[in-house]
Amino acid sequence: MWLSMEAVYIFLGIVVTLGSVWTFADRSNPKRLTSGLFYLLYGVTLLFGSVIPPFYTGVLVLIMVAIVGFGGLKLGKYEEASPEERQQHRQRLNNRLFIPALLIPILTVIGVTWLKNFKIGGAFLLDPNNFTLVSLGVATFMALLISMAMTRSTPFAAVKESRRLLETIGWAALLPQMLATLGTIFTTAGVGAAVSEWISTIIPTHSLFWIVVSYCVGMALFTMIMGNAFAAFPVMTAGIAVPLLIQQFGVDANHVAALGMFSGYCGTLMTPMAANFNIVPAALLDLRDQHHVIRVQVPTALILLAFNIVAMYVITLMD
Repeated sequence: MWLSMEAVYIFLGIVVTLGSVWTFADRSNPKRLTSGLFYLLYGVTLLFGSVIPPFYTGVLVLIMVAIVGFGGLKLGKYEEASPEERQQHRQRLNNRLFIPALLIPILTVIGVTWLKNFKIGGAFLLDPNNFTLVSLGVATFMALLISMAMTRSTPFAAVKESRRLLETIGWAALLPQMLATLGTIFTTAGVGAAVSEWISTIIPTHSLFWIVVSYCVGMALFTMIMGNAFAAFPVMTAGIAVPLLIQQFGVDANHVAALGMFSGYCGTLMTPMAANFNIVPAALLDLRDQHHVIRVQVPTALILLAFNIVAMYVITLMD
């Protein structure tokens, strides 16, 4: 293949590692050494995750956890444009500012839809095992190039802005990977098989509709328990989607994965376990009711979940 998932990780690793260099050099950051080390180790896991033995990757992750646990992660100073400069840029670019953001989903859909089996010289253009994520990575890279051309910025400016955004998010940027790993551990421990056996006893497994309902609702409920769809996805997909939807009914795995994750996100909107999405904003807004954000989001989440069930059922019939 020409573009693999590994290439996406290497690109991300380069950006994170270069950003850590500026963190090490940022004397305004009282914890610049430990903060820089945190992001450097993160970059190393992205760059060399496929060649570093799992044990040593685990050691690096534990060091990162220790840095965060002992308060070694702090924000520094970032070379941001002044409000006047930002206003000038807004006036010059106007609505064109939205072009890079809109290009990411558009180019991703193009890659998934039309470049899935595209070959150059007998080799796949996109990784056939991860073409959705690779399409997203390529789309993001193309949007980055277009953003640089529109704003007349340099690659170093892009790295600095990436560093500012990453450090603003902080350790929470690692949550998706950590929770996905947790979900894999649950699956390896046999939770997925237990879920499959339990579902088979309460729903008719010959009914495509009820399998779709159980998968989508299960993704939402398990996400509410785990606090993140990345942790719920391996368990529910191994327990319901793979044996019943994909193997039994022959549904396209990419359609199942996309709508399954979307169903999981519906659960994210309805749980205090997703603290970084629901509890932290309430605290930052100084709301009296810490669950107010969740209460507001529940109707939207339920409507979206119902839409996902209908959409998955219709798509599975088409498959």
